[in-house]
Amino acid sequence: MAAIGTNALTLVDWAKRLDPDGKVPTIVELLSQTNELLTDMRWIEGNLPTGHRTTVRTGLPTVAWRLLNQGVTPSKSTTAQIDEQAGILEAWSEVDVDLAKLNGNVQAFRLSEGRAFIEAMNQEMAATVVYGNGGLAPEEFTGLAPRYSSTTAGNGSNIINGGGAGSDNTSIWLIVWGDQTVMGIFPRGSKAGLQHDDYGEVTVEMTAGIAGSRMRAYQERWQWKAGIALKDWRYVVRFANIDVSDLVAGAGAADIIEGMIKMIHRVPSLGIGRAVFYMNRTVFQALDIQRRNDVIAGGGISYENVDGMMRPTFRGIPIAKTDAILETEATVT
Repeated sequence: MAAIGTNALTLVDWAKRLDPDGKVPTIVELLSQTNELLTDMRWIEGNLPTGHRTTVRTGLPTVAWRLLNQGVTPSKSTTAQIDEQAGILEAWSEVDVDLAKLNGNVQAFRLSEGRAFIEAMNQEMAATVVYGNGGLAPEEFTGLAPRYSSTTAGNGSNIINGGGAGSDNTSIWLIVWGDQTVMGIFPRGSKAGLQHDDYGEVTVEMTAGIAGSRMRAYQERWQWKAGIALKDWRYVVRFANIDVSDLVAGAGAADIIEGMIKMIHRVPSLGIGRAVFYMNRTVFQALDIQRRNDVIAGGGISYENVDGMMRPTFRGIPIAKTDAILETEATVT
């Protein structure tokens, strides 16, 4: 596939341009070990202090054939501007200094605690990319599921029905990351990715135990300013209503490979960015089971080296496991 525009970078790319002391690259490396969706995303700095304003074309000009000595009515295209908001995900850590010193290695103890915060931030960010709803929770940004939640909406043609009902459904997503399609954003003037501030040993006021008491603690802050800008809805496809209980039972299950083929054909051009399939572990397992006969017959799933990792691909498109995709989705209609 063709390379995407130079304005859309991964978190690893941004890390190379920030903080020469090495803190950010270390955090990004840890993120790459825990979630593929966030490291696949392309990121740009927004043009607003609170997010990013995108101008999209909503209509083409009218053109016409004409005869000699007859004119053509002037026309024009139409555009609309969409403001995408970013959110601030934040956490604080305060560890009793004496507790940290008990094992004799303060830095190792603090790093073990820091890894937990990184994982928690990582999981929450991935969940918000998929399910965040700024309309219901204004502190969040709006993720993908609320944008692709109705088959009768303007983008309903990019929602494929897996036939499931009830509330034990899940989805597969095909996302073409790129600066002209869909990308992550961070507010203008801020930094990309998970930021870490270590305030060292400070005095904190306790709320538990004796009110107003003091304690010496190692204090840290974790912060991530991020959102999503969807420039062209045609480059995200949702294979929804995949019944999880049917997948587990192996009877009446959705044909995953057939659905993935349909998803590919919904996208106007895969070469405009970087396309990736996302599914959770249950669906990935079902795909692995379903593909056995298809592989024997030449079904098209193989393993390729993507960014230094062996990842399965379908027709050249990487497949990534994402635990943030739930198995309790309501039916999309």
